[in-house]
Amino acid sequence: MAESSNIYRLTQKTKVFSGKVFGIETHELEYPGGLVQQREIVTTSGGAVIVPMLANGDLIFISQYRAPIQDFIVEFPAGKLEPRETPLQCARRELQEETGYDAATFQDLASIYTTPGFCDEILHIFLARGLKKLAEGQSLEPGESGLTVHILPMHEALQRARDNLISDAKTLCGLFYTEMLLRTEKTTSQDTQ
Repeated sequence: MAESSNIYRLTQKTKVFSGKVFGIETHELEYPGGLVQQREIVTTSGGAVIVPMLANGDLIFISQYRAPIQDFIVEFPAGKLEPRETPLQCARRELQEETGYDAATFQDLASIYTTPGFCDEILHIFLARGLKKLAEGQSLEPGESGLTVHILPMHEALQRARDNLISDAKTLCGLFYTEMLLRTEKTTSQDTQ
C-alpha cells in the first residue's frame, strides 16, 4: 500500500454529495508520466458482518429486501458503523437488532474491501459464538420490517452458495472464512489428540 503513494499523487479532492449512508467525492489523480484523471469515489463509514453460529454449528441468516436489486436476499446480519463506534460494537448491536441474539464471543475473521474500484467501504467480518436468545427479541428499524431469520446447517449453506441461492458477497466471504476456520480448528484438534 505504501508504494502507491510514490506512484499516484492525489492532487485534488472535492466532496460532491453527503448522504445518510454514503458520500461521493471526486479525486484528481496524477499518474506516472504526468497523466491526470478524475475518479468518482463513494465514501462510507464501513461496517460489520456477523456470522452467528449456534452451539450445534448451524448458522443464522436473515432475508431482507434490498431496494437496489428490488428483491429479497439471504445474507448474514450486517450494518454500517455509527459515529465513534468500533467494528466490534457494531457487530454486537447489529446481531442483537436483526436476529434477537447476543453472543459470548466475537472472533475477528477478516476485513474486506467490497468494491475497491469505486468505493472505500471496508467490512469487518466476525464469527459470533455462544449465542443466547434475548428476551426482548429483535429491534428492527422501520425499513427492516420484512426481515426474517433463517437457520441453516453449514453443509446446506455451502450448497446454497454453490447453487447461487446465496449470492451476497459479504455473506459468501463470511461463510467461506468460517468454513476455513472450522476446518483448521478440526485439524488442530485432531493433531493434539
